[in-house]
Amino acid sequence: MTGFVHKTLRDLFADLPRGICQAGELPATLVTGVTYNHRELQPGNIFVAHRGMKADGHDFIPQAIERGAVAVVGMRELSGLSVPYLRARDSREALAYLAAGFYGHPGHEMTVIGVTGTDGKTTTSNLLYSILTAAGLRAGVISTVNAMLGDEVVDTGFHVTTPEAPEVQRYLARMRAAGLTHAVIEATSHGLVQHRVTGCEFDLAVLTNVTHEHLDFHGTYEAYLAAKGMLFRMLGQTPPKPRGNPRMGVLNRDDRSYAYMSELTGPRRISYSIQGEATVHAENIQYGPDASSFTAVGPDFRQYIRTTLVGPYNVSNCLAAICATVMGLGIDPAVAAQGIAALRGVPGRMERIHMGQPFLAVVDFAHTPNALRQALITARQMAPGKVIAIFGSAGLRDREKRRMMAEVSAELADLTILTAEDPRNEPLEGILAEMSAGAEAKGGRIGESVLIVPDRGEAMRKAVRLAGNEDLVIACGKGHEQSMCFGETEYAWDDRTAMRAALAELLHIDGPAMPYLPTQGGKTGI
Repeated sequence: MTGFVHKTLRDLFADLPRGICQAGELPATLVTGVTYNHRELQPGNIFVAHRGMKADGHDFIPQAIERGAVAVVGMRELSGLSVPYLRARDSREALAYLAAGFYGHPGHEMTVIGVTGTDGKTTTSNLLYSILTAAGLRAGVISTVNAMLGDEVVDTGFHVTTPEAPEVQRYLARMRAAGLTHAVIEATSHGLVQHRVTGCEFDLAVLTNVTHEHLDFHGTYEAYLAAKGMLFRMLGQTPPKPRGNPRMGVLNRDDRSYAYMSELTGPRRISYSIQGEATVHAENIQYGPDASSFTAVGPDFRQYIRTTLVGPYNVSNCLAAICATVMGLGIDPAVAAQGIAALRGVPGRMERIHMGQPFLAVVDFAHTPNALRQALITARQMAPGKVIAIFGSAGLRDREKRRMMAEVSAELADLTILTAEDPRNEPLEGILAEMSAGAEAKGGRIGESVLIVPDRGEAMRKAVRLAGNEDLVIACGKGHEQSMCFGETEYAWDDRTAMRAALAELLHIDGPAMPYLPTQGGKTGI
């Protein structure tokens, strides 16, 4: 296993920060891995039991021992096991530190940049990677889309947040083994609260924004904000490194999270803005249908920036990346400009789909009210005609978001088509009814400016049939994702493939077949 460092039980638990686990004398048994999944456990692994959303890992401790676990970590009061049992204050926290220790703390030997926020994390992470590469630095990325580990690219999954802690540490170890010196890690709020990035030893923390999202998980905006703030608290926990560590926070001066985050970052804080005063701000912003340009102005530099990324929010993402690399790492502003220009796009982010049609077709990941607002504002700048928006809202997730997204589209799009988007075990009709009510509350007219088309493939077909020569069709909410969930089943689905299929049918040319969903033919999908 690449990046493996031989450790014993005694070594690993002695290496943990104080208070993580109650550990007595342990044998010098060789450890072969750390896992939370009893089904994947290999002989010699430490099994860490934590409570999940659907199951409690403590219930699988007997199976883990039967499969060869050499020790078990958990949060219950247990005794009488045939292997050492160590009680943790937080199993997920223990899992992260044990994984980091098992792989020899790879983050300690690299410069690690964490990126968090509601929207723009993946784009900003890719901008950082592109700038680091332009500067001649050997860099890797761990994102919700994939992990770039030098010459290797690993898919991190279908519906995922930040990968679990053992995967994150394994990726970092593989980066270290490949000779990489810099790592960019996309840190979601779930990933932070569930300690998936604990032990990464962050040197720079970058925030894009904190808007309405994941309140089904966090409960309140304040709790969600505090979850994002964990990344900035981690800066103070990073020990001195051989490469040095700036422990700098990069904040969005235009976002309402700024005051709260400022208190967490202390004096090592820089900010960016497209609206006003900040450490780095934008002047002379020009928005076009194919590119954006502006002048980035810092304490001692003025640098012209041109990017193929469109819209105000992408200018903001560029500024965040400039702050981290130029101000945080000392990269020349002109080199940063080269790196930004070199990034041609991010999969599923305002990605154009062209099959020869006389109008624009775009797929975007926008799945929050703010992201949808920004996507539709940008769509207005890209085409002079009508904007036709296709989107849904996920089941078993933040319900308030359904109304809010429909309200945004009713205000900004000429035609809104409400459709399926991972309904899971909720009735799709109920989700669409909530969204319809939100659209109507903002003046949307059902059957005229707002259409209800439960099958997402049929929604795309209808959208492209209704599009005129100067219009823009935008499918939001799925972006790069490769599946859609109905009930407990993940059906293979890619909005980009579906858009190409709809366009090919419209133009009567060869193209991909429309992917199957259980809503085809007017079915409910559950």
